[in-house]
Amino acid sequence: MAMPPKKKKYASLDVLLRAVRSCALCRDLPLGPRPVLRVNPEARLLIVGQAPGTKVHNTGLPWNDRSGDVLRGWMDVDRETFYDESRIAIIPAGLCYPGKGKMGDLPPRKECSEIWLPHILPYLTNVRLTLLVGSYAQRVYLGERMKENLTETVRAWRAYMPEYLPTPHPSFHNLRWQQLNPWFQEEVVPALRAAVHRLL
Repeated sequence: MAMPPKKKKYASLDVLLRAVRSCALCRDLPLGPRPVLRVNPEARLLIVGQAPGTKVHNTGLPWNDRSGDVLRGWMDVDRETFYDESRIAIIPAGLCYPGKGKMGDLPPRKECSEIWLPHILPYLTNVRLTLLVGSYAQRVYLGERMKENLTETVRAWRAYMPEYLPTPHPSFHNLRWQQLNPWFQEEVVPALRAAVHRLL
């Protein structure tokens, strides 16, 4: 993934995360800025989604909604394991709730991945697998390696392993997609579970 040059140095991860969580670059957001992420250098698995929804914004806990329940089901992990920062890091493509659009939430703001990822990712040296949940996450991390659409990118999951594993977003908006693509549950979910269990 191409990253812009780092313009500022942070003395430690704690200092960096304080700066991230106090970020107010996007003051125009409808609910205001509230970056939501979980980072620990010991984590072996990184989950990248799109951006917090309203429930996550209100609670400050990523994937604390129905989509999170589905994702944990795909992974076959309980909430305690999922929220153990020493095992799983969670950094969405956009760190704050972007607002509501005509067909669901708006896309993640690009500022997050452009400004903060170059500083955060170097601390995650133990990550062995990154789950790219949804097309926005795949676009940030795969770039030109993406196929023509999400379906073909997820279908080609083996080509991205063992570094990345792309999945659809576990939103109820994608239930129809899963019905039309039964191979995801038959092939990808078992491989996802096996990879997660090996790491955790």
